[in-house]
Amino acid sequence: MDKNSTVIEKSLTALLEDESFLPDLQAQTREQAFKSLVAILSTPNHIHKSFLRVALENGTIVRIPSFRVQHNDTLGPYKGGIRFHETVSEGEVSNFARLMTLKNSLHELPFGGGKGGVIINPREYSVKELNLICKKYVQYFNDILGPDKDIPAPDAGTGEREMDWMMAEYKNIHPGQPYRGSFTGKSIINGGSLGRKEATGRGVYFTFRYMMYDFLREEKKWLSEQDNKFAETALSKADQKLTVAVQGFGNLGSVAAHEAFKCNYLQNQVVAISDHNVMLYNSDGLDVPALSKYAKEHNGDLPNTEDELAENNIKATIKERDDLLEIDVDVLIMAALENQIHEDNMEKIKAEIIVEGANAPVTETADNYLSERGVLIIPDILANAGGVIVSYLEWKQGRETEFYKEDQIYELLFDRMQHTMDTILPQFFGDPFPLRQNCYIHSVMKLSTVLFRQGKLY
Repeated sequence: MDKNSTVIEKSLTALLEDESFLPDLQAQTREQAFKSLVAILSTPNHIHKSFLRVALENGTIVRIPSFRVQHNDTLGPYKGGIRFHETVSEGEVSNFARLMTLKNSLHELPFGGGKGGVIINPREYSVKELNLICKKYVQYFNDILGPDKDIPAPDAGTGEREMDWMMAEYKNIHPGQPYRGSFTGKSIINGGSLGRKEATGRGVYFTFRYMMYDFLREEKKWLSEQDNKFAETALSKADQKLTVAVQGFGNLGSVAAHEAFKCNYLQNQVVAISDHNVMLYNSDGLDVPALSKYAKEHNGDLPNTEDELAENNIKATIKERDDLLEIDVDVLIMAALENQIHEDNMEKIKAEIIVEGANAPVTETADNYLSERGVLIIPDILANAGGVIVSYLEWKQGRETEFYKEDQIYELLFDRMQHTMDTILPQFFGDPFPLRQNCYIHSVMKLSTVLFRQGKLY
């Protein structure tokens, strides 16, 4: 059983014993209903897979494995990104689709959970070949996609360019039908939303800042009275200069790092950043804007030689990429891929606060170990919802053909995330469950109530 399924089952076990939850269900009927909930929420509704037939520019025909998993549509049409990466698998996509169901429920979005994936390294394909792969994906999964069925978005290896291509192909296949809401994360000129590209990174940092500044400042006295190891961790960092390391410097990591760098609320010092090649370290703080400028001009890569650093007047020490996780910092922002902190390195983690920008960067074993140690983990389900929240606003704008200004987008984004945290944080700091468990309990509670009201538990 994967981590999400385990946490779902634990959440339902806790709710089963709470007689104030679904009080109409009693005795044997209650136990049967909760067994049904475990089955429904732990398994997807549909798993679609296909081999995309693609003609490469060298004349070779290849067959590329691809997936679209639709986990649950109780709250609305399926919603979730499409990942282009060589590590994509059916199990991974299914797990992320389930996470999307729970994330949308937690943040009260009118969507279910879905996820897609194509097993390729996009760096190995030409622009023309990637365009054809995108078109083929839409052609092969055309019957299950649509503004009221299943609405994909960008993920690792994809961005607004790929979403533009996919939406255009959907429009070609469905002439005369609404198409703007068929994909989100598109470019502005193609009906995308202002702020969508930066939304996930800004949301990731906002969750950390809100907890460590707004909530902590407001509830400091109350927190100090709680017998809670996570409250102790948070309070120990209050009013201190916090050293920050960011793993991953793509769209998510670069934005989160920049938010930390410029933040006026907390005394942050971004001392380490890594990408797929290298880690850069400076104990006095890195020049994040300069690194962002360099990465933008060099296909997303950080400088990885002394000459490149000198030419761009960037002061940093070059270290091994994977060493970033084990350096002595207060805060670790995980913005790369899944399963980065695991059984083999969990005991070497020194950070006392971990923010999950990526999906599932901490394995279940490591999560349990670090939580027992009092490490405060802000989980993916809470921290990285900025993308899907602004995707919802993009989908809504496409349906209404009225568009928000960028400052309105961020105001709506932060209001939504603040509302979620104002619901979750008092429960978290007031009881012994880790933050991930608290988020799941809240999410599963809503899903269970709706499933019961819809008569799907009997």
